Amino acid sequence: MAPLVRALGAAARLIHTGQHYDDSLSGRFLAELGLPEPTLLAGVGGQTRAVQISVALAQLDAEFAARPPHAVVVQGDTNAALSGALAANARDIPLVHIEAGLRSHDRAMPEEHNRVLIDQLSDVLCAATEDNRANLAAESIPAERIAVTGNTVVEAVRDALPGPDERAALLAAHGLTPDAYVLATVHRPENTDDPAALRSCLTELAALAEQVPVLVPLHPRTRARAEAAGLEGLLAPLTLLPPIGYGEFLALARHAALLVSDSGGVQEEATVLGRPLVVVRRSTERPEAMAAGFADLVAPGPEVGRAARHRLAEGDAGLRRLARTPSPFGDARASQRIVALLTDLVADRAAGGAALPAAA
Repeated sequence: MAPLVRALGAAARLIHTGQHYDDSLSGRFLAELGLPEPTLLAGVGGQTRAVQISVALAQLDAEFAARPPHAVVVQGDTNAALSGALAANARDIPLVHIEAGLRSHDRAMPEEHNRVLIDQLSDVLCAATEDNRANLAAESIPAERIAVTGNTVVEAVRDALPGPDERAALLAAHGLTPDAYVLATVHRPENTDDPAALRSCLTELAALAEQVPVLVPLHPRTRARAEAAGLEGLLAPLTLLPPIGYGEFLALARHAALLVSDSGGVQEEATVLGRPLVVVRRSTERPEAMAAGFADLVAPGPEVGRAARHRLAEGDAGLRRLARTPSPFGDARASQRIVALLTDLVADRAAGGAALPAAA
């Protein structure tokens, strides 16, 4: 959302729900991305899903009653996004959903329920891709409410990626050679809450570390789960880093021979950076990354190691191929399109119109 917030300037008011409440995971990102000081909600982080939604919803309702916005913009599929959508709907405030139409078709994924609910509530649905538009059409959402804008992540990555000299200095500080290491992240509950799944993920990464350095910026949740399950021995072969800033992560990802992750955002970022990715999940809402040749989707287990070694074996030829492949998530103009949609939405609302976008 950073490119959109910056594009809106003084017209943007940022509300931080606190779902990601650790300063190393949240506060430093706000500063690094040059975002304005947000309104911060209280008591949301660290709660169960139902409590997160209800606590955030109550506070957002009070905020919107005291200072009604012209429109509410939510991004993605988090509990925070659903809370914002419900609060906007309850106050009859126009709702714009960024990344509308993502679908994994996996009902075991809480985010899937959030996505569907937010899209049904939204007045303007900003689909990143034509596939996302098709998903929305299949759910009988009127075409005039949908606009294909691309994804703001393309701009965010290009804006936040450090320059070549800074990247070279960072790699040197870590003792790394470009295109000769693996960068991995593991944080989703499906891979961390189940000790067997976590053991499987760490076993494959540890085995991969016998071939090539494996860097893991370790999420606090993952570290705690690994220690509780007695898996410290599998962490030993890995190069563990504390949670790192967005620019540092992008710099490390840009020169990694391979990314291994269960993150949704990394699936998009890898396509902008031109890096191969092994997605460690049962399902994904971003099949475009696979279709474009950037990513392989594998469930936790031995297939993770096989897919990783296959990608590493492609070497320079594989990296050159991906460098020539455009990201399926857009052309770095998504924020411009969304600002135009918001401008039209507010104008139409003020004039008593239907407040519906033209497809972009």
